[in-house]
Amino acid sequence: MEIDLKEFLDEKVKQYNTPDFIELDPVQIPHMYSLKEDIEISGFLTATISWGNRKMIIRNAKRLMELMGNSPYDFILNHKDKHLQKMDGFVHRTFNFTDLITFIDALKHIYIKEDGLEGIFNKHKTSESLQPAIHHLREEFFSIPHLVRTKKHLPDPLKGSAAKKINMYLRWMIRDDKCGVDFGLWKEISPSILSCPLDVHSGRIARRFGLLKRKQDDAKSVKELDNSLRLLDEKDPVKYDFALFGIGVHEK
Repeated sequence: MEIDLKEFLDEKVKQYNTPDFIELDPVQIPHMYSLKEDIEISGFLTATISWGNRKMIIRNAKRLMELMGNSPYDFILNHKDKHLQKMDGFVHRTFNFTDLITFIDALKHIYIKEDGLEGIFNKHKTSESLQPAIHHLREEFFSIPHLVRTKKHLPDPLKGSAAKKINMYLRWMIRDDKCGVDFGLWKEISPSILSCPLDVHSGRIARRFGLLKRKQDDAKSVKELDNSLRLLDEKDPVKYDFALFGIGVHEK
């Protein structure tokens, strides 16, 4: 990698990885909470519906938190059927009430039986990647009764998906950016094995800079981009998500 590209992207990280980023991004939802499990669960559900217009994502995520009494962890563990009935009608694009109920039941299962979301990723991480752990999360997640349609909302990178939303969520939970955006909650997982959340914005800019040659936004492209970003910073490669996304969205 040319040194001037690294210097340029490092400057863009400094420009965009700031507290100002929060007010326009879905990451603001888990920032509403201080309890670890509230941050994890609100972040996971927010990431799940993070596609489309960001204002709509934030609005619907806030509504979802309100439906959970703004105590998502307590809601997941202790909700009654009457509480779920109040959620009837919730929808974000193709994520509907039925999907939501499955996600609530699956999260309850994971926090009671599997030591929570962090426990799944700690157990199934490898020395190089969290993509196999995403696969295992999905397997455990859908071990409860569910509709086939709901599985599309938690894609599997081992079946070729770029898994953009869950990779973004993992960045939030694992990377400690010292800037107040990413949380650094999960201390036992190194940010060096994170994968960049690949979407239309970051992919377009990565290709423009020669960091990614593959044209599809899929699991193979995620791996290719990971390899490129790890050459730029082996300890914190996904910090460049801020640069790629920021340039893609704000510097058209």
